[in-house]
Amino acid sequence: MEKIILSKLSKDELVDYIVSNNEKKYRAEQIFSWIWAKNAKSFDDMTDVKKEFRAFLNENCLITDCKIKQRQISNDGTIKYLIEFKDGCVAETVLMRFDNRANLSMCVSSQVGCKMGCIFCATGKNGFKRNLLPYEIVSQILLCQMDTDLKITNVVFMGQGEPLDNFENVTRAIELINKNLQISIRRMTLSTSGIVPKIYELAKNNLVPTLAISLHAPNHQIRKEIMPVEKRYDINSLQRALIDFSNQTKDRVTIEYILIGGLNDTDKCAGELIEFLKDIKCNINLIPYNEVEGLSDFKKPDKKSSMRFKYLLEKSGKKVTIRLERGADIDAACGQLAGKVK
Repeated sequence: MEKIILSKLSKDELVDYIVSNNEKKYRAEQIFSWIWAKNAKSFDDMTDVKKEFRAFLNENCLITDCKIKQRQISNDGTIKYLIEFKDGCVAETVLMRFDNRANLSMCVSSQVGCKMGCIFCATGKNGFKRNLLPYEIVSQILLCQMDTDLKITNVVFMGQGEPLDNFENVTRAIELINKNLQISIRRMTLSTSGIVPKIYELAKNNLVPTLAISLHAPNHQIRKEIMPVEKRYDINSLQRALIDFSNQTKDRVTIEYILIGGLNDTDKCAGELIEFLKDIKCNINLIPYNEVEGLSDFKKPDKKSSMRFKYLLEKSGKKVTIRLERGADIDAACGQLAGKVK
């Protein structure tokens, strides 16, 4: 008999399951708390659940059937996990800690591999395998909390895969993270390369995370060279979708812009980007390119050109930051997640 995966269940579904097996509703409350709040690694950890029912759970259920296959710890405290799913597929997820903040951010994957083929990103190099299911996305957070006994406070859908290409599973995972892990929707960010129809659809959801757009170019020509998605959803249609998204949600979007030395970090590019963003309510996050061996000939920009690009954008009135690089020594920085282990 196939075991019940409890991390797949909503609280109401868990209550129904426990009550249908001749236990009181409060027992489900206890189990729910152990899974989602107390980081229980096994049913035997659930010390206020009677021994006989723990034996039943061990025989019939699993907290999750996902597991940590590999763990790497960076010099800056970032932890990269390789998560293995029931079918043997793997994806990487990253825990980011910042010295002066209480927040713990989890960068989760939404797919095994990726279809988008952005040439600055290592994930798509091995091709696309499959979408992750909602509980497989949430299990990345659960496994990290079990491993560290820490409480994740922020979740970013910026790991492997294109979240809006797995729309239904990702939005269901957002619901589970919000309701079961008690992480506010204001502390979730979803990053997309620009699947325009799904941006319109996301704006109508009950739970709308902060939207981050992987723009990375100020015009159609450069974007088409580095991001194949531009051929299907061009930068002008993306612009219209972002304006609509802000109007619908009343929220700012985050513009992510990888600075590639000599390609998109010129004064001309800065001017074009300012013009493109003038009617979009947004903040801008600049990301110096992280070089990946064997991926491309792109170069990291020098600090002077990065700071000048930032200065030019700030003159237009936008809030601009340069992303702090985390986990580069373990290939956990932006664009480096590759799932190298087969």
